[in-house]
Amino acid sequence: MIDIKETYSKRKERYKKILEKQNKIINIISSIRMILFISAVVFPLISYYSIKNIYLSLFAFCIFVLGFIIMVLIHDKVINNRDLISNIYSINMQCIERVEGRWKEFEDDGEEYRDENHPYSNDLDIFGRASLFQYINDTTTYIGREKLKKSLTNSSYSEQKIYKRQEAIKELSKMIGFRQRLKGTGLRNFHSGKNVESLLKWTKQKHNLYDSKFIKIISIALPVVTLGAIIYYFLGIFKSYYIPLLFITINLIILRINKNERNSVLDTVYIYRKQINDYYNMLKLIEKMNFKSTYLKELKMNLTYKNSTASQKIIKLNKLSDLILDRKNLIYFILNYVFLWDYHCMINLEKWRKLYGENFEKWLETIGTIEELASFSTLAFDNSDWTMPNFKNDEFVFKGKNMGHPLLGNKKVCNDLTIGKGKKVVLITGSNMSGKSTFLRTAGINLVLAYAGAPVCAKNFECSIMEIFTCMRISDNLEKNISSFYGELLRIKELVRKTKEGRNIFFLLDEIFKGTNSIDRHTGARILINKLSKEKVLGMISTHDLELGSLQKENYSVINYHFEEYYRNNKIYFDYKLRGGVSTTRNAMYLMKIAGIVDTIPQSK
Repeated sequence: MIDIKETYSKRKERYKKILEKQNKIINIISSIRMILFISAVVFPLISYYSIKNIYLSLFAFCIFVLGFIIMVLIHDKVINNRDLISNIYSINMQCIERVEGRWKEFEDDGEEYRDENHPYSNDLDIFGRASLFQYINDTTTYIGREKLKKSLTNSSYSEQKIYKRQEAIKELSKMIGFRQRLKGTGLRNFHSGKNVESLLKWTKQKHNLYDSKFIKIISIALPVVTLGAIIYYFLGIFKSYYIPLLFITINLIILRINKNERNSVLDTVYIYRKQINDYYNMLKLIEKMNFKSTYLKELKMNLTYKNSTASQKIIKLNKLSDLILDRKNLIYFILNYVFLWDYHCMINLEKWRKLYGENFEKWLETIGTIEELASFSTLAFDNSDWTMPNFKNDEFVFKGKNMGHPLLGNKKVCNDLTIGKGKKVVLITGSNMSGKSTFLRTAGINLVLAYAGAPVCAKNFECSIMEIFTCMRISDNLEKNISSFYGELLRIKELVRKTKEGRNIFFLLDEIFKGTNSIDRHTGARILINKLSKEKVLGMISTHDLELGSLQKENYSVINYHFEEYYRNNKIYFDYKLRGGVSTTRNAMYLMKIAGIVDTIPQSK
């Protein structure tokens, strides 16, 4: 078996050495740039005053300036590559932290996605600190992040789509270099949702004014006439400066037409030029890959457009954004007043949007989907002992062998569980802290991964496709004046409604009706369990109410399991192993003694 940490450590050291070399090259190029800049100023002056040859001085000046420009271009290219190498180095550092269990320190935990009203995400720790999202997220784009969120909360993938995703995730898990390079490229300019929405909105806007033949003719004819008038004036053909000034004034008047709208469009492109360049690099990287899995091939096909690639179209937009120089500097003002530069930019941008604007979002969606799949692929690579689930449509079943909680790392305890074949409801009893709630979450979070097409933390895993519904973390809502018990009732009401609609449901109910008295709790729980057992559901219910264990004899659909503790040297221990039957142990009084609440434990009569 591959030593995952050693693999990341070797890659980290490798990119550290490359990074050191890149920094040395950058320092050398910076020195050469400085020498060329100084030479461009000093050498022409020396040559002019020493040999009085202005042509030689101009030639020397041009040579040094040309050399300086070339070094600037090389310098920018090397810096971009250095930044990519630095990102990949950091990615491997983060991968080591994940393997070592320090992923809870990762900055992006998806806290804004938390939703107490979601059917299961809040109860199963899908978002927030110490969440599944924080553990697996490897996306850098806004769309990739949104797609990962959707796969973890509302995938709705068919069985066929899940198997296609599994195949793609397994393929990507072996492509560590591609995955890290894709993420490293995206990290160079992390994109917020607002930026992407603004950019996508821009690609779909239409400005028909700049597509008209009249505007195209005017934008060419007026600059030619204006430039000619200026040249004629300096050559002495036009004696008065009023003629070139007249044409410049006409240009200024034309530039006032739709100025605000035009400024908004051009500023948008200029602001996001780095972002567009990153998308170009990510698309180019994807296009180079020779994928084998069906789903990845289909995604790559989205990047083909009329015998050319998406990156070839994006680079055109990138070049157009380069033409839109800093619109507040003096050079741009001169270019604009003489050549109607804004109009030329708008005409070219409108042409690009007309040809490719509708496809732009699809290209970004493709990047986001591959990023999302890559997140699950990292999970598969880091946990090679996990398994890809199989799905059963000929029977209603949940079956996990050696199933553990994916977020507990080396601390997890694995258990076997089979629900189905008539046994619909698992009733779990056990003492406080024995592992009941964690086991419910273990089953639920593995189902979430399974439905996303990801590997699950188990040796073998089979299940039907079901909707997950949980009722575990219900608290008082002072703002809505709702008690925890009433909140639980509302939650369970929603569960019952879903079952009546004939949906396939997998439910997890923790400490059912814990907010009321023991008699009502017991009676209500019996009624609910019997009601659920008649519907098309599978699920687990944890409870301290040991009397509910009698339901197994009364209702064939109910089966009992329990967790227990043991004592050694006056200390309490838990093995977190699932056992058949009803719990026979209690530890509440012992825990009260440890906490100093009681001095002695009363003996049962």
